Amino acid sequence: MEEREAEELVISSNTRPVAPETGPYVLQTLLADVPLSADGDRDDVEINCVEFLDSNLYIGTSASEILHFFQIPPDPSNASSKASYILASRLPPVYHEPATGARPGVQQILLLPKVNKACILCNWTVTFYSLPELSPVFGTTQIRQCNWIGGVNLNLGDEPQQDGKSPSATVLVSLNRKMRVVRIGEDPRALRTIDFAGSTMSVRRDSYACVADSRSYALLDVDRQLKIPLFPISSLDNSGSTGGRVEDISGNAGGISRSTSSAQTSSAADDKSHGRSKSLGTFITGRGALTASADRSGRDTPDLFRSASPALAPLEPSPGANKPLPAPPAESAGAAQPSDIHKPTKASVEPPAPITNSNYLKPHLVSPSPQEFLLVTGTGPRDPGVGLFVNLEGDVTRSTLEFDKYPYQLVADGRGVGIEPTPSNFEDEEEGYVLASMARDFENCSRHGVEIQRWDLDPGEGDGQKYWLEAPPASYSNSENQPPRIGLRNVLDAGDVFFDDVVETLRLKRFLPFKSRSMDASILALRKVNSNAAISLRRAAPEGDDSSRKGWEQTRNEEELHFAQRLGRSKTHVVAWSRKDIWWTVRNPLILRLESSLAPLEATQTSSGMYTSLDRQEVLQLINSLRGREARTEAEFLSLGYIRQKAGLMLFLSILDALAEQPGEEEYRAAEEALLEGGLDPRVIMAIIPFLRNEIVEGKNGIWVHGGVRDTADSFVTNSVADMSAAKDINMHGHILHFLRRFLAAWRRKKGFGSVSSMEEVFKSVDAALLVVLLELDRPSLRGPPKNKSVKVELYDLVDHGMDCFERAIALLESHHRLFVLSRLYQSRKMAGEVLATWRRIAEGELDEGGEFRDGEQKVQEYLKKIRNSALVEEYGVWLATKNPKLGVQVFADEGALVKFEPTKVVKVLREKAPGAVKDFLEYLVFEKHHTQYINELLAYYLNIVTNKLAESPAARALLAQTYESYRALRPPKPTYRQFITDNTLDEEWWQSRLRLLQLLGGGQESASQYDVAAILARIAPYRKELVPEVIILDGRQSLHEDALRLLTHGLGDYDTAINYCLLGGSSIYHPISGTVAREILPTREQQSELFGFLLAEFLRIEDVSNRVKQTSSLLERFGGWFDVHHVLGLIPDTWSVDLVSGFLISALRRMVRERSETMVAKALSGAENLRINAELIGQLDAMEPSVEA
Repeated sequence: MEEREAEELVISSNTRPVAPETGPYVLQTLLADVPLSADGDRDDVEINCVEFLDSNLYIGTSASEILHFFQIPPDPSNASSKASYILASRLPPVYHEPATGARPGVQQILLLPKVNKACILCNWTVTFYSLPELSPVFGTTQIRQCNWIGGVNLNLGDEPQQDGKSPSATVLVSLNRKMRVVRIGEDPRALRTIDFAGSTMSVRRDSYACVADSRSYALLDVDRQLKIPLFPISSLDNSGSTGGRVEDISGNAGGISRSTSSAQTSSAADDKSHGRSKSLGTFITGRGALTASADRSGRDTPDLFRSASPALAPLEPSPGANKPLPAPPAESAGAAQPSDIHKPTKASVEPPAPITNSNYLKPHLVSPSPQEFLLVTGTGPRDPGVGLFVNLEGDVTRSTLEFDKYPYQLVADGRGVGIEPTPSNFEDEEEGYVLASMARDFENCSRHGVEIQRWDLDPGEGDGQKYWLEAPPASYSNSENQPPRIGLRNVLDAGDVFFDDVVETLRLKRFLPFKSRSMDASILALRKVNSNAAISLRRAAPEGDDSSRKGWEQTRNEEELHFAQRLGRSKTHVVAWSRKDIWWTVRNPLILRLESSLAPLEATQTSSGMYTSLDRQEVLQLINSLRGREARTEAEFLSLGYIRQKAGLMLFLSILDALAEQPGEEEYRAAEEALLEGGLDPRVIMAIIPFLRNEIVEGKNGIWVHGGVRDTADSFVTNSVADMSAAKDINMHGHILHFLRRFLAAWRRKKGFGSVSSMEEVFKSVDAALLVVLLELDRPSLRGPPKNKSVKVELYDLVDHGMDCFERAIALLESHHRLFVLSRLYQSRKMAGEVLATWRRIAEGELDEGGEFRDGEQKVQEYLKKIRNSALVEEYGVWLATKNPKLGVQVFADEGALVKFEPTKVVKVLREKAPGAVKDFLEYLVFEKHHTQYINELLAYYLNIVTNKLAESPAARALLAQTYESYRALRPPKPTYRQFITDNTLDEEWWQSRLRLLQLLGGGQESASQYDVAAILARIAPYRKELVPEVIILDGRQSLHEDALRLLTHGLGDYDTAINYCLLGGSSIYHPISGTVAREILPTREQQSELFGFLLAEFLRIEDVSNRVKQTSSLLERFGGWFDVHHVLGLIPDTWSVDLVSGFLISALRRMVRERSETMVAKALSGAENLRINAELIGQLDAMEPSVEA
């Protein structure tokens, strides 16, 4: 990481380009080119310290002056305007002339807003002023030989005084040999003395103060006068005690001197006029007049500690009390001595009695949290430093911090993760950072800047990265080959900073998918390809009058600007300075940090708007770094969404480039997830794809996206390929289409989400685009029904679940000739008429590219069962009956259909519009519903079909004759003739009609009574030889049984049917009978015997002798009971052997014996019954008494 940063920071020329800042902080100008010199004739004056309070900026310089600037607020009507500053005064604080003559200038500005006082440490002398105008207070009171003044209780914050007393503030004053606790209110009052010599800085939390001298750190209990030694500043310094033991440091008050002589200023001070010269002159001169030879040493000015409170005994200064302390280093939280920040100038000589120890290091103390202090130790100024955290008991609490070099200055910013909020820090950012000013060594040079790192995270936890921040190049001349040192300080009041880049980046701006050049090219190409698509361009344009739309757009722009300006505001307590420039050191907004990470990658964009050389791995790394990151503020939420949108968009543009490296699935998925999580309006992606651009519906509100995203997309759309066909070849890669399929399908699942703006226009566009993509993906697939998990299944799912762009979907499906899919779209809207009309178009031969309408007529029949519109059912039922009579008839005949029709109406309609289906419907009525009134009409249809065929086709007649011959040639046992012709059926209408004719003619008595036998005989008279079974049935209906049996025996040779004929009396011989036959329709036994007699005579006439003998013998043996023995014996030829009729004779004899035995039994039973009745009669007579009849 450091090597990469070093490479970036190498200066290749005098002009150093400004790189986007990816770190957590940036420098925003607070005040540039500060007039450090009144006349502007001195270049050696530098800024030592800065403080800010209530729009007042105070700057302490090495020229022993304080510059007071007053802030002019920004224009409230323009949130992006910045505050300006005017110089209110230039104050030279009074100071006691150092014995060595070294004048570091203004070392510290301590503001006490609670009491409206300011304590100024200038050349080791503290003077007091009122706020905000810096008028002198407390007379001529001052504190001399002071190394540091501070130690304000950081836990108090701005809490008001609660005890009803006048407000006051307690500070710690570091003298050469002691520390004093001073209360400043209406006047300064010394409270107590702490026996701690040589302290150079202090930071206090309640009664605990962490202090430092020139060698080590210590923890003091200010109230109980206790000390815990901590660590040496230099780890090489072994002198003194460190850590562990508590020491008592209570002591007596030191001497306080007060002189009645007035302070005098030097002639050089006279040359520097003050804005309030009259009051300043009075304060400086005191009781005496200003003389030309006087100086600003304040040698006779009263010392605060000579007027100590009565509780503290005045102490005379010791012999060495006036000896100046060695020059203290600049404090990280306050004084910034020029010797610490910059090299000594001619005007600032070395302080008296400098420390010559080569291991000497300047101490750094900050308190990042209410319970912790951060101390810095090291080995040398050019060596790394170590930050140690101690609590209020002196125990180490956290892992150490490492600094690449020992810092010049140090500040802490932020409350810290896991730190309990207090009134003084609850408004601070949660992340805690430490900012350290230092000089880093790079490859060819050493550069000054600020090292930034987190203090509230353990190593390996969260963002442990270090960041490097330098002063802007504009702050130093081109002749300088490195930035100057940077001073840092936490000021009292937070400054307001406004980021224009945040506003411009996050502000929603209108995106125009049809840029003028691209729009014209698209329309010209579409006119060549598809007029429907050209129409879609017109529908995509916003509606309304141009002037009214322009006014609306201006209002929307103002609203978006106002909203985004809220996001561009930030606050900070940290200031930095270098040379004559002062900056706010402000948290770098998340959006700018992430945008800066994309900036180097965005530079790879070509003139065509693509990213040919985009480092996709860098983009993937950025996208992955955002996974699972939760936004805590509105600005972070929008920033994360924006970066995901832009990173995904850049990655997608790189994928589109045919010249770029072939992307992998990981990159497609990353782009898809980033765009979806970011919530980028899908119409932006559609605008990038030429063949989808035409599906965009802008609506009256247009498309509004973040400004940064719009600029990226605009660049592509404006410079996209004008030739639509060429663009299509580029963009129709299968992977891209699948990416678009997943992306658009995911967006479609967001329907109904309240977070989607312009919902109607967005989902109309998404539906249309997804339909186009699926149609393109399905184009190469095989015709026919879909397979599992195929694109065709997704296409069906899309249209089945309703499409917002209904009219556009119809046009697209029509243009792609996907009629079956179109019919499914109509079904989703329950538009039955359009569904059936589309199916009819397919059935009638119109092109359907998908070829899915298999068994279409069956689908029509099933669909008609499910609708309730009787007119549609009738219309398309008749149409279906015309094409497929059997299916068409089912429409009218199905009992489960929602629409029912009267049979008479159906017959009438079919006769008029589908005469070919009448026969099938009549079959349904006769055979299924048993409506016998339609038998004659149905028979007429059958006869017409059969006779017409026989009349026009000799082959048909020959075929029938052949069947008779073939059947007669069969040897017994053989099936009946009906079974024979059924098993050997032909798939021809006339053959099937003949079977139905035989079934109908040979039915039971009920059906026989419904048709006209004579009329039928007349129709078949020319074909009596071909229609033998029909003649047999009709002869039986006319009781011409001898003729019928003769044809059965000799015409067909169907002996089994002849026997059935005798048993059934010629009834239903060709009708399939299930179960028993009703007794009332059977002939009597005498009638059966008569018919068997006719059959026996016909069997005896069979030409084939063996067949004659076999059939006669079988008939006599099986049905001998129906024959008279004498009659049979009289018919059988004498030449036959008795064996041929032995079965018949044996059964006849047995029957005769059985009949004789039955007769004898009957006679015996009758005699017994007669005897029983006589006996009963006699008994009854005996029981009766005699009677006399008159």
